[in-house]
Amino acid sequence: MSDTSDTQVLIAGGGPIGLTAAIELARRGIACRIVDPLVEPPQYAKAVGVQPRTLEVFEGMGVLRRILDGALLMRGQIVYVNGERVSQLDMTLPDDVPFGFIAIPQYATEAILRDELAMHGVHVQRGVRVTGFTQDADGVTAALAGGTGEQTVRAAYLVGADGAHSTVRKGLGLTFEGAAFEERYMLGDVEVDWSAPRGYGVRSMHQTDGKTDDLLVCIPLPGRCRYRMSMLVPDDLGDDDTPQLHHIQAVLDRLSPEPTTARNMRWSSVFGVSHRIVDAYGKGRVFVAGDAAHIHPPTGAQGMNTGIQDAHNLAWKLALALAGQAAPGLLESYDAERRPVGEDVVGRTVRSAREGIGADSTDVDYIMRREAQLLIDYAGSPIVAGAAGSRAPDAKGLTRDAVTGPLRLFELLGRREHTTLLYAPDGPVDVAMYARAAEAALSAANGRMDVYLIASPGADVTTDLPLIRDTAGDFARAYAPAGPSAYVVRPDGYLGLAAAGVDLAQLVAHLGATFAKPEGDVAG
Repeated sequence: MSDTSDTQVLIAGGGPIGLTAAIELARRGIACRIVDPLVEPPQYAKAVGVQPRTLEVFEGMGVLRRILDGALLMRGQIVYVNGERVSQLDMTLPDDVPFGFIAIPQYATEAILRDELAMHGVHVQRGVRVTGFTQDADGVTAALAGGTGEQTVRAAYLVGADGAHSTVRKGLGLTFEGAAFEERYMLGDVEVDWSAPRGYGVRSMHQTDGKTDDLLVCIPLPGRCRYRMSMLVPDDLGDDDTPQLHHIQAVLDRLSPEPTTARNMRWSSVFGVSHRIVDAYGKGRVFVAGDAAHIHPPTGAQGMNTGIQDAHNLAWKLALALAGQAAPGLLESYDAERRPVGEDVVGRTVRSAREGIGADSTDVDYIMRREAQLLIDYAGSPIVAGAAGSRAPDAKGLTRDAVTGPLRLFELLGRREHTTLLYAPDGPVDVAMYARAAEAALSAANGRMDVYLIASPGADVTTDLPLIRDTAGDFARAYAPAGPSAYVVRPDGYLGLAAAGVDLAQLVAHLGATFAKPEGDVAG
């Protein structure tokens, strides 16, 4: 059977990256179709670490509570060398970061994302894969196989979230340069009966003359003494073999910090480690994200998190393009912003795999923020103004009329559209100036803009704009405004503009790099 159907966005891959893209598109009213060649969702704990920055993304997507309900707080890692405890890393973050590090099996994350997508009326079509595609100036024609037979889909855009062996990447002719480590590893999802503190990972090594020749890494998972353990593969296991419990136990007998017995193995596999990145994150109307764009060592749990943020960055831009409200070149900013992030992650995880996380710095705060993916910066992007581009900080202790308790800034951000934050310092406030700025921002964004006036505790202001008081002074601490200021926060939580003063021309010019000119605006 062969048939043809249409959709606005076709997504290849029903894992966490494809699901994130689909949710972000669907909640903006974009029709999408998501396909995956696996008949059933995988039930293994492949990617388990979720970073604080990704939890901010999940908060905006509306899935944070369910993710936290199924997760375990990652408290740190204890390191052993030749049976001796040599260090302990506590994964603490400062008070300005709203979330910590967590561990949750990938299958649980995917189940939550699938449920959220289903609430938008979209379901993953399983047993269906993209086999090829062509594109023209108006869209993409993709061939699908599986299910009821061959199908042809016409879509405005195609997103390849189809993993390391991506058909979409190959169809685009993108290079995927890099290399592979010589070592092979095995994974096992098991329980043990040791006394290691809850929430702490274990890294145990045997070294000869300072060189590691045996390794055990244990990442805690929700459940009683449950860990995803990785270790070097014994010589008697081939790439296609499945490790048995006795293989895991043999490594524990050599490297466990204390005598212990492994039990209840849920899943195991053998894997190699490669590091590769594409030469472009898209061409024309076709894009790649996640493992289809970059693969690297699992050190520091950066892979899935980076892929989710690829999808999060791309989806809001596709939605604007499909609404006819994107400025020329907006979609090109996806590659400009995300490929440098991918290059950094690939290079850093390779170094971390060989030298250890944080071996390049003695600044613990910097290391924690970097590994938490809180230091990603899009400065230099064609849609970012000046020195902006960093993650918009959260701020606590905000107040507003009719709300009896304090608010966080992130609670105000709708995360679906842009938000303009206008700051008023102590003293008399030029309300008319802020009103003109709000009107200009709304017009330049074709109405797709939320606007708030953030007033310091001593600001003398009465206004019809949504008014938020910086009662605790935390916004001023986080943003360091020098008098009246204007900030534009993008839907993905990054600052597109951070400007001293409230300059209407500057605000409109910045938004003009993202949004199509409003109807009736013929100005050059």
